[in-house]
Amino acid sequence: MKRKISLNLSWVMLIVLQFTLLHNANAQQKEKMEDFVKSLMKKMTLEEKIAQLNTDQMPIVEPKIDASGTGGTPPVAFDFSMDPIERERKSQESAMKLRVPVPIMSGRDVIHGFETIFPIPLATACSWDLDMIEKSARIAASEASTSGISWTYSPMVDIARDPRWGRIAECAGEDPWWGSKIAAAMVHGYQGDDLSSPNTILACVKHFALYGGAEAGRDYSTVDMSAGTMFNIYLKPYEAAVKAGAESVMTSFNVVNSIPATGNKWLLDDILRKKWGFDGLIVTDYGSIREMMNHGVGSDLKDVALLALKAGVDIDMASKGFSPKILKALLDEGKITEAEIDQACCRILNAKYKLGLFDDPYRYLNKERMKNELLSEEHRSFARDLAARSCVLLKNSNQLLPLKKSGTIAVIGPLGNAKDDMLGCWAMSTNKETIVTVADGIKKVGGNNVTVLFAKGANATDDSYLLKYGKGRSFDFGNKKPQPKIAERSAEDLMEEAMEVAAKADVIVATLGELASWSGEASSRSDIIIPESQKNLLKALIATGKPVVLVLINGRPLTLTWEDANVNAILEAWQGGTEAGNAIADVLFGDYNPSGKITATFPRSVGQIPVYYNALNTGRPFNESDKYTSKYMDVPNDPLYPFGYGLSYTTFTYGDIKTNKSNLSGGETLEVFATITNTGNYSGEEVVQLYVGDPVASISRPVKELKNFKKIMLKPGETKTVSMSITIEDLKFYNADLKYDWEPGEFIISVGPNSRDLKQTKVVWVK
Repeated sequence: MKRKISLNLSWVMLIVLQFTLLHNANAQQKEKMEDFVKSLMKKMTLEEKIAQLNTDQMPIVEPKIDASGTGGTPPVAFDFSMDPIERERKSQESAMKLRVPVPIMSGRDVIHGFETIFPIPLATACSWDLDMIEKSARIAASEASTSGISWTYSPMVDIARDPRWGRIAECAGEDPWWGSKIAAAMVHGYQGDDLSSPNTILACVKHFALYGGAEAGRDYSTVDMSAGTMFNIYLKPYEAAVKAGAESVMTSFNVVNSIPATGNKWLLDDILRKKWGFDGLIVTDYGSIREMMNHGVGSDLKDVALLALKAGVDIDMASKGFSPKILKALLDEGKITEAEIDQACCRILNAKYKLGLFDDPYRYLNKERMKNELLSEEHRSFARDLAARSCVLLKNSNQLLPLKKSGTIAVIGPLGNAKDDMLGCWAMSTNKETIVTVADGIKKVGGNNVTVLFAKGANATDDSYLLKYGKGRSFDFGNKKPQPKIAERSAEDLMEEAMEVAAKADVIVATLGELASWSGEASSRSDIIIPESQKNLLKALIATGKPVVLVLINGRPLTLTWEDANVNAILEAWQGGTEAGNAIADVLFGDYNPSGKITATFPRSVGQIPVYYNALNTGRPFNESDKYTSKYMDVPNDPLYPFGYGLSYTTFTYGDIKTNKSNLSGGETLEVFATITNTGNYSGEEVVQLYVGDPVASISRPVKELKNFKKIMLKPGETKTVSMSITIEDLKFYNADLKYDWEPGEFIISVGPNSRDLKQTKVVWVK
C-alpha cells in the first residue's frame, strides 16, 4: 500500500513539474515578445502606430502599402484573378520597405475551407463529429497559409434560432452547449499548438456579440434580449472560443443593450477583456465603426471612432474611423491619449509576433506546399467523408433508400448539375471546375450498371423579387467568374423535358432547394419554403407514380410540411462543398449509412419562428381539452423535425435509462447509462443524446438542455450500453443576479435519438 501511494505521489510530482516547466517557458516567451514589441514601438512615429490600427484598402492591380504601414488587409482588397502568392508577396514587400518595416497580416474569410471546400458550418455541425470539424479547420488553415493568408475571420459562433436569417448557414445552429464545443474545436483547428508554425493561422471569433439574434431574421437588423438569454444562451460559444485561446475577436453590426457592439465598452472591455481575460486583438466587422452613426449614437465619424477606441477596438476594418486625421484630432482635443493608441498597436504587433511574421514576413508564401496541398487527394477524400456524415435523412418510407446500383436514375431539378451552388456562401478561392455535382456523383458511384439521365426541370425561382435580389454567388468579391443564369428557358420547356426524362427512369432523384446566394450574409428570406417553380416540378414528378427521392441542397432549415407528407424519401444534403456530389451519391447508394442529426429546428410553418427545443415553459402549457392554453389554431406547436433529429437506413431501439445514483450531493458525478440496440438490417451509427431539465429553480429554466452525447456504431442485432457523465458544472446557469451557479433540487435526465423522443428518469441533487 505504501509503495502504491509513493508511486501515485511520484506521478503527481511529475505532472506538477511538467506544468511548472511549461508555465515558465510560456512566461519567458511572453516576456521576450513584450520586450521586442516595446523596443519596436519606440522606433515608430505616431502616424506609424496609427497605421497599424487599420486594414488598408490596397490598390487591386499593384498591391502597395501606404507609407505608414497597415495592420492587416481586408477581404475585398484584391483581384482574385492574380496569382495569389505573387499578389501577397508584393503586398508584404511593400510593407517591408517602409521606414520601420512591420509585416502585414493578410486576412480572409476562410469559413469552411480554402481551395478544398467543406460543407457549410451548419451542415458540419450535423455530423456530430468534433474531431472531423477540427480537422476541417486544420486543413483550411494549412491550405490558406500557403497563399500568404495568416488570419481567418472564423469561426462564426453566433447562436441562431431563426432560419430566415441567411447567416445561419455559417454557424452551428441553435444550441449553446454544442456550439461551444464546435467553437473551441475550430479555434484549435486553425491555430494549432504553435501559432508560429507556417501552416497555422490566427482565428477570429465572430460576431461579438448576439448577431444571430437579429429581429425578424433580417440580416443587420436590431437585437434586443434579456440579460438571462444573453448570458445563458448567446454568449456561451464566444466565451468557449476565447477560453480555447482565440487570438482575435470581431465585433458585430448590431446593438447590445441599445449600444452598437463596436462601441460598447461594457461588452468589449468589461465582459470580453476583464471578465473572460481576453488579451488578443479586437477588429471591427467591415465598416461597422461608420455604421454606428446609422444606429444614432454619433453625429460624425469622429464621434463613433472615439466610442470604438474607448470601448477597446484595436483595428478598424474599412471605416477610415481610425485614420491619422481623425485620431490626431481626438488627441489634440484631449479625448483620447497616445497610451490608448499604443495599447491597440501593441496588441496588433503581439499577434504578428506570435505568427512569426517578424522572423520571416514571407513564411506564409510557399509554392511547393501550395502545389502539394491545395485540393490534394487526401483533402478531397476527407471533404467527401465529412460531407456524407453531414447529410441528414429526414424521411425514408418503405426503405426506398438506399438505391440499387442498377437501372435508370433520373436526376431532375435546378440543383442537380449546378457546380457553384454545391459550395454555399463564402467559397471564394476554389476553382469551380473541380466541384462534383449530384448528377456527376451518381454516375461515378453508381458504376457501369446505372444509367443516369439529367433534366433541369425548372428554374430555381420564377419569383421576380427573389430573382432581383437572389442572383449570383454570395461574396465572389474580386472573382471574375460567370454568375449563374436563372431564367435561361421557359418553365413549360423545362417541365416538358423533365417529364420525358422521368418517363425513362426507374427512380427519380429530385434535386431542389436554394442557390448558394440565397443564404449567407445579406441573404435573409421571409418565407423559407421551396420556391413555387421547384415545388410545381416536384408535384409533377410525384404524379408520374415513379419513386421519388428528394435531395435538398440548401443553406438553412426549410419548411417542408407538404414535402414530408408526399415524398417517399428526403435527404438533407445541405451545400456540401467540393465533393458534395460524390458524398450525396455515397449516401444514396448506401456506401455510407447516414448518421447526421439536425442542429437547427425545422418548423412546420414560418409562423412558428422562432421555434427551438430549449425554450422556457409557459404558464399555460398546451392542453388538448383546454382552449385557453398556449397553441396555434392552424398547426401543432411542435416543429416538423426537432433539434437532434435524423434517421438511418437501420433502426435503433432505446431501453430504459439508468443512473449510478438517484440522490447526489456536492461535487459527485452522475453516470447515466442507456442501452441501444440495432434492430434493423444495416450497420449504422447513432448519436445518443443526453438532456437535462431543471424544473424548479430561482428563475424559469429551459424545459431541457443538451449536456452530452455519444456517437456509436452498431452492427445489425448488436446492443451497446452507453455511459455519459453529468457534473455540477453542467447544472450551472446565470441566475437573476447574473451569478453563475447551480441550485439543488430535482433534475430530469433524458436520453434519446433527438430532443423529442426521449426516455426519462429523475435524480435529486443537494449541496
